[in-house]
Amino acid sequence: MTTDAPPPLSTTAPEPGPPTTEQFIRVQEGEEFGELRRSYRSFAFPLTFAFVAWYLLYVLLSSYAGDFMGAKLFGNINVALVLGIAQFATTFLIAWWYARHAARVMDPRAEAIKARMEADA
Repeated sequence: MTTDAPPPLSTTAPEPGPPTTEQFIRVQEGEEFGELRRSYRSFAFPLTFAFVAWYLLYVLLSSYAGDFMGAKLFGNINVALVLGIAQFATTFLIAWWYARHAARVMDPRAEAIKARMEADA
């Protein structure tokens, strides 16, 4: 003999849903998110400008200063090769610097905002 008894009632609270659009807008307009955005922009924009200027300098020197770029430094190594390798080194340095800055400054702020949003959801 089987009984079709209903399952026992759960005493735990239901899982909160995802944040609403209004919550996202409220956070985005908040001061804490503004500080996070300023922190990102104050790091990324000047560094991006400097790197693009450095890259364009290399391109302009390659186009208009062929004698300078072709000057041998030692053996078959010339200025163009050294500056070209420096472009790669600069790229990796900037990536490392940004990752360090993000982990130290931006990630804790972003995690705090995220935790607060999830708690409010």
